Amino acid sequence: MVDISIAHSPDSDDAFMFYALAKGKISPGAVKIKQVMKDIQTLNIEAQSEKYDVTAISFAAYFDLADNYMLMPCGASFGVNYGPVLIAAKKLTKDDLKTATIAIPGKQTSAYLTLQLYQPNLTVVECPFDQIITAVARGDYDAGLLIHEGQLTYKQLGLEKILDLGEWWHESTSLPLPLGGNAIRKKLGQELIHFLTGLIKDAITYSLEHRQDALSYASEFARDMPLSLLDKYVGMYVNELSVDCGENGRKAVNLFFQRAYDLGVLNKLIVPEFSA
Repeated sequence: MVDISIAHSPDSDDAFMFYALAKGKISPGAVKIKQVMKDIQTLNIEAQSEKYDVTAISFAAYFDLADNYMLMPCGASFGVNYGPVLIAAKKLTKDDLKTATIAIPGKQTSAYLTLQLYQPNLTVVECPFDQIITAVARGDYDAGLLIHEGQLTYKQLGLEKILDLGEWWHESTSLPLPLGGNAIRKKLGQELIHFLTGLIKDAITYSLEHRQDALSYASEFARDMPLSLLDKYVGMYVNELSVDCGENGRKAVNLFFQRAYDLGVLNKLIVPEFSA
């Protein structure tokens, strides 16, 4: 029996994907799985010391992890003509953003890297992702960059959408926007990497085929989101690209790092390596 640690965020979309493993709906074979849940920014940082065998990460964080981890083609979240939303209490132009203070969910997040691709050298302050909406509504910041369920709920506080970064990326590239993915330690070896990649694909497929049961489990992590809105949110980020990101997904991740390097946002060109 091989002990394997799998870490992911306590967010409803990740919970949906890992439902089958968490509840023993599929067999892990000769592998003993230990599941860990931590917020994505913590996982981004802990991956730098290879704390977990398989870990959810922001794609942007892979810049610091490429020596020790491969990306998995499964378990990823892409925005297909939608993504992180820049919001404010009033309409702001692109020029206005140059003098604004913007709350972001973390400097290692894909949302922030995408914002830098749109407009580099902005003034930003890191803020817990689930506090950004209320902080902007209070007037603590001029604007905020929303991820997770906040992308669907900001209007309830009378906030304005300045830009959907997923829409902007799609208009520019015709590709989905890479947001979060799974990384697997290279030291595990090809045989185990191949097995675990297949196991996670099977888990996501199971959830998609048993949607209501998986949604019921995911609702425990949905921060009081109504089930109908949860279903919409999960559908945005858990779909066929999550089972296998395919050629378009790989192309999008490569272009993500290429553009960041070309603009000088990243000082080294990363060529992502995917597990089989």
